[in-house]
Amino acid sequence: MALGPFYVADKLKGAPGMRGIALLMRHGETAWNREGRVMGQNPIELDEHGRAQVRAAIPFARLIQPELIVTSPLARARQSAEIIAAGVGDIPVTEDPQLSEVQYGRWEGMVYDDLVEDADYLNYSKHPLDAPTPGGETIAQVQSRGVEAVRRAVGANSGRRILFVSHGDIIRTVLCYFMRLELAHFRRIRVDNAAFSGFQLIGDFAEVKFLNLLPDPNRAFVAPFVSNKRESP
Repeated sequence: MALGPFYVADKLKGAPGMRGIALLMRHGETAWNREGRVMGQNPIELDEHGRAQVRAAIPFARLIQPELIVTSPLARARQSAEIIAAGVGDIPVTEDPQLSEVQYGRWEGMVYDDLVEDADYLNYSKHPLDAPTPGGETIAQVQSRGVEAVRRAVGANSGRRILFVSHGDIIRTVLCYFMRLELAHFRRIRVDNAAFSGFQLIGDFAEVKFLNLLPDPNRAFVAPFVSNKRESP
């Protein structure tokens, strides 16, 4: 037998501090997702395709048995949380604004093809830890508020399974923190719409249980949107 489980067993047995299961789910798809359009703080709602994605995730949600849901207050996340809550069995849903999407400022509403020619975006894409978005956030600040939301909820609900419904970059940065991965590599973690990740917290230790689980695994190999920009002849 590998020795890794022995270490985890020791942590489970003796570590002080908070204990609980944190389950992370990205909201279902919106029309703006498919267009490659930056949503940010815009109150974009799920369309029927996105609702269907979330409904397809209900059987798995029932298996992992969340006891409460903490969601971003933005419409697409709140709607996703309510669909899961009703499908699992009317579990309570609360909001935490610290789980909201990154504040993208003037980039919000822009499409990928325009954004990749924006000088500020090009600088941010190279230096996300230091360069803030036009909305005033660095990715390190995004990670800090996302982690605080998770730790606060787990600390207040010791031993319970909590589902956090949030947004792509929030979830990526939170996973980096608890996996002890350098934040500079947050974009290497795929986080699909209506996908689940999960980890167990034991004091200052976290064991990752699963990443980006989807009802349809093939969706993880599909590009998230199609660029409309034509190559020069």
